[in-house]
Amino acid sequence: MARSAGSRDPARAEGLRSLPSVEELSERLPEVPKPLAVRAAREAIEAARETLLAGRKAPTDLEEAARAAAGRALRPSLRRVLNATGVIVHTNLGRAPLAAQAAEAAAEAGGSYSNLEYDLESGRRGSRQTHVEALVRELTGAEAALAVNNCAAAVLLAAAALAAGRELVVSRGQLIEIGGSFRVPEVVAQSGARLVEVGTTNRTRLADYERALGPETAAVLRVHQSNFRTLGFTEEVAIEELCGLGVPVIDDVGSGALAERLRAFGPTGLGTGDSGPWAGEPPVRRSVSAGSALVCFSGDKLLGGPQAGVMAGAAEAVERCRSHPLARAVRVDAMSLAALEVTLRLYLDPAAALRELPVLRMLTAGERELGSRAERMRELIPGARVVRAAGKAGGGALPLLELEGPACAVDPAPLALDELARRLRRGDPPVVGRAREGWLLLDPRTLTDEEADEAARAVAAARLG
Repeated sequence: MARSAGSRDPARAEGLRSLPSVEELSERLPEVPKPLAVRAAREAIEAARETLLAGRKAPTDLEEAARAAAGRALRPSLRRVLNATGVIVHTNLGRAPLAAQAAEAAAEAGGSYSNLEYDLESGRRGSRQTHVEALVRELTGAEAALAVNNCAAAVLLAAAALAAGRELVVSRGQLIEIGGSFRVPEVVAQSGARLVEVGTTNRTRLADYERALGPETAAVLRVHQSNFRTLGFTEEVAIEELCGLGVPVIDDVGSGALAERLRAFGPTGLGTGDSGPWAGEPPVRRSVSAGSALVCFSGDKLLGGPQAGVMAGAAEAVERCRSHPLARAVRVDAMSLAALEVTLRLYLDPAAALRELPVLRMLTAGERELGSRAERMRELIPGARVVRAAGKAGGGALPLLELEGPACAVDPAPLALDELARRLRRGDPPVVGRAREGWLLLDPRTLTDEEADEAARAVAAARLG
C-alpha cells in the first residue's frame, strides 16, 4: 500500500496529526456565531494542512487564524474602496460618488420612516414623484417628469407606453450595446414595440426617417452613442429636425448632462458648458426645448447622483408612462429618491454644484490641486515619483476625453506588480490603481486629500509586508 506524502516525513506527519478537529477549534471561538465559527475553523485547518503538505511550516496559532477567517466573513461584502484609477464614473467601483448632503439624505430616508408617499399637508396618500418632479421641470424646462430606477428602465418604459404593438423608428447607427451586454434592440423588444431601422451605421439623413414613417409609426427613438463615437464620414439628424417630423420622439441622451447651466462657473482656463470637459454629451435642456415627447437620462454618471433614470418631457407622454403597469416594476426607491432630490437641488446653484458634486469636481479639477495631491503621495511612498497620466470620465460617458494631469507612479519592488495590486485589493479599505509599464499609478483625480493619504500609506505598508 502506498504511503502518504505526510508519512514519508515524520515532522510533517506529526504536524498533520496535531491539527485539531473542526469542532474542537470552533469551540475556541465562543464569541462567533456557531455556523460561522465552524466555517472559519474548517478554513483555518484546511489552510494549515495545505501549508504542511507543501513542505512549509504551519501557523502556530490556529485559533488566531480561525478568528481572522471569521472576521473576514463577518465583514460586509459591499465595501468602501479607494479609487485611484483616474476613471471618475467607474462602473465596477460604484459609478458616481454622491455629494455628502445626498449621502446623508439617503441614510436618513433608509434609517427612518418618511413621507415617501404621504402628503403631510392633506394627510392623504401622495406620490413619490412629487419629491423630484418640480426640480426636474425647473432644470430642464419640461412640462412633466418621472423618476425610475435607471436609464435603461426609462427607455423601456417610454417605448412600452408610447409604442407597444406599433413601430419605433431608429437609426442603425444608434443600435448600441451599453454596459453589461445590454443591447438597445433587446431592451426595446421587451416593450412590445417593433423596431424599424433606417439609414446606415455611419450616415442617417432626415429623408431616411421620412420614408419610414407610416400609419403604424408610433414614435422615433434617438439613442446617444454614449460609450463610443463614430468618426470620419458620418451624418446624423439633429434633434430639432427629428421633432419636426410630426411624430413623438423618445430621446435617450444617456449620461444626464445638465452642466451647460454651469458655463460661467468653471475654473479659470478649463471652461464649462459647450467648451468644457463634458462637451459632446447632448444637453438635456436642448432635447426638451426641441419638443421631444420624452427625454431619458441617468441620475448618476455625469449628473453625479444615485443610480436612477429620469424622464422629462410633454405632460401627456409622461402621464402615459406614469399610468403604465410597467411603471410599478421600475419605480425608484426611497433612498435613491432622497439622494436624487438633493443632487438636483444643488444644480439650482451652479457654483454649489461644482463645489459639492464629486463628479463635477473631479472633471474640473485643476493642475495645482492634482499636483499637490500627487506630490503628497510621492512623499509618503519611498521611491515613488510624479508623472503625467490621463484619466477618463468613465461610465460610458465622453469616451474620447483624456483628462491629463499629474499622477503618482510607484515602483512595486521588492514585489511583483500583480502581488502589490493583490495586497492592496485585500486591504482595509481596498485600494485600486492602474498599471503602466510595470509601475502602479495612483491618480489623484479620483481621490480626495484624505483618501490620497490613505492610499499612499496602504501602498507603503503593502510593499513592506
